[in-house]
Amino acid sequence: MKQRVLSPMVGTLVAGLVLAGCASAPSEQQPAPSEYSLSDLNEQLVMATAWVQHAAEYKALSYQAFNIARDRLDDALAGQSRHDKPLAVVVDVDETLVDNMAFEAWLVGKDEAYGSERWHQWMKARQATALPGAVSFLQYADRQGVDVYYITNRDEDAWTDTQANLAALGFPQLTRSHLLLKSGSSDKQARRDLVTSSHQVALMMGDNLADFKSIYGSDLASVRNEAVFDDQARFGRRFILLPNPVYGAWEAALYDGDWSLPPDEKSAHRKAGLKAWQPSGTP
Repeated sequence: MKQRVLSPMVGTLVAGLVLAGCASAPSEQQPAPSEYSLSDLNEQLVMATAWVQHAAEYKALSYQAFNIARDRLDDALAGQSRHDKPLAVVVDVDETLVDNMAFEAWLVGKDEAYGSERWHQWMKARQATALPGAVSFLQYADRQGVDVYYITNRDEDAWTDTQANLAALGFPQLTRSHLLLKSGSSDKQARRDLVTSSHQVALMMGDNLADFKSIYGSDLASVRNEAVFDDQARFGRRFILLPNPVYGAWEAALYDGDWSLPPDEKSAHRKAGLKAWQPSGTP
């Protein structure tokens, strides 16, 4: 069908009627600007996630951490007597042994959060990859007769998928008594105590300070920073920390522990915490 075309005269008449109607009718309310969404907040994941996935510096830091761990383990082995408890190493899993950055990258542009069903789908996919140096270090510990304990805050119902993912990557000692997932509190102290009751712990590894001591689970940045000062002699010796700029307890401290804040307020809290340079002569 041909398109109908108005003559210039009719077009002018119609335009005049439309303008007259607009002048006499009350103005309609303009639509509110779109709210700051979780998808908007997730855009802030881009740089940190890209750094973990692509920076040679990140890989070097991972190798460095596991090299230090091997040195500390050798020290413990050399100093062990036959009367001591058996040696153990205690390790976190996510962002300590395996890399979940593909999941974080998926979140970019999505209106979903870490705690969504998608995280469970990710664990079921069993696609987490090993951090550089992680498998070789724990295989070395296993060859030395050292017990390896994996303490992770993945939910207990993810045990089978977690075990299968780790086993496929070559991690050792993945039994029920050695792979300890969260069945109640996210505080890992009870599980650490279970290990120390029967073993001498040579070292612990994690990407979150709460992987070492409960005090680091505090929602107050001041408490966490004071605890770091108190523990300064333990880092690189008993506590070996891997970098994770993407997520962790440090983020909760920015919100005073209130994870329920809406995306716009979380973004505001993040920016309010920045210590910015102020050039002279600027307001």
